[in-house]
Formats: sequence, structure tokens, C-alpha cells
Amino acid sequence: MDRSALADFLRRHRETLQPADVGLPAGARRRAAGLRREEVALLAAMSADYYTRLEQRRGPQPSEQMLDSLARALRLSADERDYLYRVAGHNPPDRLSGGAHVPPALQRVLDRLEDTPALVLSNTGETLVQNRMAVALLGDRSGYTGLERSEYYRWFTQPETARAMYPEEDRDRQSRAQVASLRDAYGMLGARSRAGELVRALLRESPEFAQLWERHEVARRFEDHKTLVHPELGAIELDCQALFTEDQSQCLLVLTASPRTEAAEKLALLSVLGTQSFA
Repeated sequence: MDRSALADFLRRHRETLQPADVGLPAGARRRAAGLRREEVALLAAMSADYYTRLEQRRGPQPSEQMLDSLARALRLSADERDYLYRVAGHNPPDRLSGGAHVPPALQRVLDRLEDTPALVLSNTGETLVQNRMAVALLGDRSGYTGLERSEYYRWFTQPETARAMYPEEDRDRQSRAQVASLRDAYGMLGARSRAGELVRALLRESPEFAQLWERHEVARRFEDHKTLVHPELGAIELDCQALFTEDQSQCLLVLTASPRTEAAEKLALLSVLGTQSFA
């Protein structure tokens, strides 16, 4: 780990960003260029003290998960993300393996979606980043680790919680869609990839998955109409639109409601109250 190179790299990229570049309000007059350290820490979901120590060349070696968060917070390109990994003493992840790095252009689109739920998913079903509305609707998905980061894995191994937002009559259709999407990723990435690891684990742990896997259905969903059941607002009918990156490794999923409907009113209420209790 090259602490000096890491510190200088982080500081330089922090200073080139403005609050508007990352979806933050400008706030009071700034004495120095760029983002504040505490703003980068907020965007990367880490403590301000931890980030400050990295810039001061006295921090511990960041984990790969922490580096992913920093790359997203600083809007790094794929090449810049790889450099960050190397100076921090890690091998860069394979760019075709469904990695967690969100391209800056895709991140900018997400930053501008403030009034409707939106999130970026990898082709292995991992939530890479959510906007405020997606957290309010779907819950915060940033705390999962290992195979549990994948929605496909949670759907079949934790059905009581993973399927709670779907009406019971729609769960079989969603199960087939989950398997078909994972098979598409498996075909693209190969048996030794993250997708292959998920398939092997699910074949061992879920008879339901094994049965559906034998159907050899393959599909990548671009749009869908579904009903989600919010624990406090109840059923919400939403249209889902998926916008894929050029290499098909990630998609931006946007959930919208038809204008002047009950669902639109519920999303508007969700926008105002966020994750607060509705009681």
C-alpha cells in the first residue's frame, strides 16, 4: 500500500468535484475548492475521521468494499478506480465480472432522479447504489455482504424477508424471472464468475431454484409492471424501466407511477417523509 500516493490521489479528486456534481447542496460559502472531507465520507458511507486519516497518510489499508464506495463517491472512471485499488494494495476487480464500480455517467443520471425510486444493479443482482427514494421504498440494501449482496441469492435463501414486498400471487412469476436473469448473467460471465458462484450455492441450498434452473429459461428484463407492498403505505403499482450499460454488466432501474393515480400520491408521500415512521 502506497499511503502517500493514495492520500494525494484522494485529495486531488476531492478538490476537483463540486457539490452539484454529486447531488449535494452548495451550502454556505466555501473557503477551499472542491468537496469537504466530511462530504466525501458521507457519500462513501464512512466516518469523516476514517477518511481524514486516509488523506493524512496515516489510515489503515482500506478494504475492497471501502474502495468501491470511495470510487463511487469521487465519481472515478474505470481506469481511475483501478489505480485507486493498486495504490491501496489490492488487485483491481475484473471489469467483466459484474463488479461494483458504477460509471460516472450512470451515477450522474441517478443523482438527478430525486422524485422517484431508482437504483443501480449489477448483472448478478447486487444493489450498487440507491437514491433516497429507493431506500424509502425498498429499504437500505448497502449492509449486505458476501453472497447475500445478490437479490437472486436472498430471494431463494431468505424468502420470508426477500419476498415480503411482493403480493403472494406474483411471487412465482418473480422467481422464474430471477432465475432467467441469473442464467443470462451466467451465460455472459461463465462458470468461474460471480454468477457461477451464485448458481452453485443456490443449487446446493434451494430445491426451488434447482427446479427452475432446469427449465433453462433466459431473459433480461427491460421493463415490467409490478405491485410492491410497502409496510406502511400498502400496495403501490409501479412501472419498472431498466437501462443497461453498454457492456450489459449493470442497469439503472427506475420505478415510476402513472400520473394522477393513487400510486403517484403514495410516492409523493414517500418523497416527503422518506424513511420516517408514518405513524
